[in-house]
Amino acid sequence: MVTPIPKSVREIWKEWNIRGIILFSLALQAFLIMVAPFRKRTSNKFFIFLLWMSYLLADWAASFTVGHISSKQNDDSGRDKGCYANNKADDIIQAFWAPFLLLHLGGPDTITAFSLEDNELWLRHLLALVTQVLATAYVFIQTVPGNILWKPTIVMFIGGIIKYVERTRALYKASLSTFRASLLEKTPNYAEYTSKAFSKDVVQGHLKEIEIVNLAHYYFQIFKGLIVDSILSIEERDESRKFFMSRTATDAYRVMGVELNFIYEVLYTKVQVVHNTVGYVFRFLAFASIFATLVLFYFVDKDDFKAFDVRTTYTLLLGAIFLDAIALFNLIFSDWSVVGMYKYSKIRKSCVSRMLEWLLKLQEPNLHNSGSNLFNRRIRATLFGRWSEVISGYNFITYSLRERFDDIEIDQDHVECCWNGVLINKIKYAYGKVTKCFTKISNIMIDILGLTGIVNELKYTIGYRMNEHLWNFIFKELQDKAKDAEDVKMAKRICEAKGSYVLLKGMKDNEEEIKELVPYIDE
Repeated sequence: MVTPIPKSVREIWKEWNIRGIILFSLALQAFLIMVAPFRKRTSNKFFIFLLWMSYLLADWAASFTVGHISSKQNDDSGRDKGCYANNKADDIIQAFWAPFLLLHLGGPDTITAFSLEDNELWLRHLLALVTQVLATAYVFIQTVPGNILWKPTIVMFIGGIIKYVERTRALYKASLSTFRASLLEKTPNYAEYTSKAFSKDVVQGHLKEIEIVNLAHYYFQIFKGLIVDSILSIEERDESRKFFMSRTATDAYRVMGVELNFIYEVLYTKVQVVHNTVGYVFRFLAFASIFATLVLFYFVDKDDFKAFDVRTTYTLLLGAIFLDAIALFNLIFSDWSVVGMYKYSKIRKSCVSRMLEWLLKLQEPNLHNSGSNLFNRRIRATLFGRWSEVISGYNFITYSLRERFDDIEIDQDHVECCWNGVLINKIKYAYGKVTKCFTKISNIMIDILGLTGIVNELKYTIGYRMNEHLWNFIFKELQDKAKDAEDVKMAKRICEAKGSYVLLKGMKDNEEEIKELVPYIDE
């Protein structure tokens, strides 16, 4: 009987599938924790797609491996009955790997959700947490008694649960309903805190990077309600308006950049569940469990295990410690730690403050787009920036007038009267027919697959790097509109008028004529 997959390939897959996929899962975790921060620093569609695929594959790989370990334990077919000890050793060490997959399902701190919709699926992740914990416990129980790795397995099991609970709780807190409810809770008086942290001279003078971060956090606490359509109080609106009316365009740009970074991290990372006392305690327990597991495994007699399995286990342990070390570094040198540090005067005056100021200086945006400055700016924005510093523009004119491949007509007056002129004419005509046919087929396939919007975005969107001239123009326009928005009615009128407001503002002499052309301006 002929099988589509050769027996040798099936044997290799049966022997190495669990080992290969668990190492693949570890590689995905390393990729995500290192690369996920670049998502907010680039608008490259291929990079975003690669990150999205890794995000999905990370959950699949971990879930698949846990299920496959359980399935393999229950499958006695193909086992060597004469080598029971070897089979038992494989089951034991693979059961020890199962808690590592809980650790991987917890994901890195740098990405918990790829989109806002992922946060709304927190209940699904809670159900997955319960089922995966039960599956891991079942895999472990299958190896008892006689499991010489039961101590490190249980310790690692605790760390894996903590990590997975962290992710589920982060998704829950970032869901819109929970986020909206959290705004109703009693919050500290940030206005009082800010007035103590910053003297009037500092706020009016040049702002250091640490002061920028604290001001951005203060305004983040005020404006985060806009994410869920909450309404600002008159005092909050007036205070923000007064601050931004008195600052330069550059200072406003710096504050808003950090403020948007706070919003991004709240919605897409674990920051809400890590940056608090409870989060610090559980993060310490998770790291301690991984380190304790490494120590316990080191002193276990490993003669019955395959050498490759032992090396794989050390790779998983050291990889987990390495990933936690990166997470700890990000935790210490994050904007949230800067905010927490600034509450203590002794820390503000220590060398820690100067080191943080230096690190924050690397993230400072540069609006100059000339010569080497542009090259240095792109490198800095990619490696350290808080956002890509690129604004996407949709070319609606090009989209509306996009080329249609029709039959190519050749003007005979411009074709040489010789045999090669006729040949060129035929080649052009054939090329036009083939191209037109290919384009029609491609458009039909794109429509069927529902990719029209994505293709149009790739084809007609151009990225414009923010520069000083553009930002000064935008900021001045916003300041002018803020001056006119003396009351709620006028503010609403400005927001809804769009282009008509620009016409009315720029041509005051012809105001009545413009009102006749745009009658809805007073509605």
